[in-house]
Amino acid sequence: MPEGKHIGLQALLFWLVASAFSTIYITQPVLPVLRAEFGVSASTASLTISAVILGIALANLPFGMLVDRYPIRPIILLGGSVIAACGFFCAASTDLSLLIAARFVQGLFVPSLTTCLVVHLVRSLPPDRLNVVTGSYVSATVVGGLGGRLLGGWIHPPLHWRYAFVTASVLLLAATAAAARWLPEGEGERETPREIEGFERLIRRPELLRIFFVAFGAFFVFSSVFNYLPFYLAAPPFNASTQVITLAYLSYLVGALTGPAAGTLSNRIGNGATMALGSAVFAGSILLTFVPSLPVIAASLAGVCAGFFAIHSAAAGSLNLRLSSGRGRANSLYVLFYYLGGSAGITASGYAYHSAGWRGVASLGILVLLLPFATGLAEMRERKLL
Repeated sequence: MPEGKHIGLQALLFWLVASAFSTIYITQPVLPVLRAEFGVSASTASLTISAVILGIALANLPFGMLVDRYPIRPIILLGGSVIAACGFFCAASTDLSLLIAARFVQGLFVPSLTTCLVVHLVRSLPPDRLNVVTGSYVSATVVGGLGGRLLGGWIHPPLHWRYAFVTASVLLLAATAAAARWLPEGEGERETPREIEGFERLIRRPELLRIFFVAFGAFFVFSSVFNYLPFYLAAPPFNASTQVITLAYLSYLVGALTGPAAGTLSNRIGNGATMALGSAVFAGSILLTFVPSLPVIAASLAGVCAGFFAIHSAAAGSLNLRLSSGRGRANSLYVLFYYLGGSAGITASGYAYHSAGWRGVASLGILVLLLPFATGLAEMRERKLL
């Protein structure tokens, strides 16, 4: 593919992935508002996030199978249309249970835009560019996640969070239409059924399984930190407003820079070293949140994002460099573990928050980060033996 067309394709994929991710986290900065509006607990309001994550986790394997066999364009068109339609429904819903159900359906179709596009990148790119472009893909998820949070808690007034769903749905429909129109017909060679490595064989490969658990552990902690952060900052001694809480999500911009930088760093020092370093930065930054100062917490959240996206970018790069077949299935397994970790993290940290407050959430997170840190060390040892 010529360089100009290659850059144009990356820009299109970036737009689509960012639009898809903007729908996931819309309600996160306004969780205290939802809790008050619907008269529910913090953990119940958090279902507007965890329901999406659970839907993504459940749908990844089916979409991974589909993309190994069928063209990407019709899958994207269907998925983007359904997610946008559910977004409009959420904007009009006055029943929290129906809102949560619609969010779950949105989650079911997010993999049609994310897992499928990762496989497209893997098919279309040479191995020497894979780490860097995977980092760019991760940056798109960062921009989308930040955009959704800003829509929900800052661009639109918090009490009018419904408008955020409308805006996100319109942007996603535009990106979906652009992808259906301009994604090239040729997307690399698809594997024949005999060439495709099945889920069972992939999950039995120790070097892949440990990467899947890196995804689980990293997102377990990251989703927990940012999901319970609004409640931590809204309480004394901070008593922060929704607008101030939303500003904390600007730390995501660090992740947008970290993704490509982590890909370049992985090319130099190895994916394992990048994972271990990212885990250490992540854990140290969580410790900083104990300091009762908003500027210090803002700095700590920048470190949280830098550490997490370094882990995520290195893990995704390591996974795809190890694959010669079954890319759709392998990437869907990675995303399955990733979002199962997020859903489990929000749930487990909910109990930790109710029993020990923010210290419970932070302590649990630091403990779970031992998983990607140990895997990074194992990858470093393996690299030395090669």
